[in-house]
Amino acid sequence: MPPLPCILTIAGSDSSCGAGIQADIKSIAALGGYGLNALTSVVSEVPGLVSKVHLLDIAMIIDQIEVLLRGFPVKAIKTGMLGGLDQTRAVVRTLPREVPLVVDPVMAATGGGRLLAEDAILAVKHELLPLATVITPNMDEAEVLWDRPVKTRDDMLACARDLHEQCGAAVLVKGGHLTGDASDVLWHEGTAQWFKSPRVEGVHTHGTGCSYSAAIATGLGKGLPLAQAVREAKMFIHRAIAQHHAWGNVHALNHLQQHQS
Repeated sequence: MPPLPCILTIAGSDSSCGAGIQADIKSIAALGGYGLNALTSVVSEVPGLVSKVHLLDIAMIIDQIEVLLRGFPVKAIKTGMLGGLDQTRAVVRTLPREVPLVVDPVMAATGGGRLLAEDAILAVKHELLPLATVITPNMDEAEVLWDRPVKTRDDMLACARDLHEQCGAAVLVKGGHLTGDASDVLWHEGTAQWFKSPRVEGVHTHGTGCSYSAAIATGLGKGLPLAQAVREAKMFIHRAIAQHHAWGNVHALNHLQQHQS
């Protein structure tokens, strides 16, 4: 067998394993990569509730990343929850510049818990985003980064174009909060491309953004063009939602037991 591409995720740990590092590793494995992780934080949570957040010491964050980069031929990196200003700047200082980078600018959990300190937002905007190959904000995160409301498809398109002009990265604005189909827009190389999937009603999961960005990073690590990596990741996430696990009212994405539909 040819070696699997090594994909590094830099993010927080989710105790329920539906989001964060755990969701990333499952996504990477499902799509044919070998997942590596560097923790920035530990989050005690279940779907719909963030109980406690503990940010890790920056020396530990830096050491994890440096050890992994020395030990493995990393083909792509994604960042998720960074937590605080010091943690964000530690990651920025340590990231290699030659490896494709997917930045998921995680600011809050689906259940409403805050996952990025206010003083870290500017560091994400001005120090991290310019290093990215592609950034993947949802509509709420796009509003913060753009400093304007993002409510419609036209807003999403304008936001993606403007954020690209500001930071130089490709921009995927995710329309999970739109009505109708779940539509995302990618601004890349001067053009917009839309990616749509049917909305799955009645499913209450978390971790879709984490899993989506990890799936895109895996595609890039396998050598796919960006648009193809996004397309395959979009289909993967749709299946993970549609074929979700359920324990009564508790739902979780299905990363590893998907069947093609």
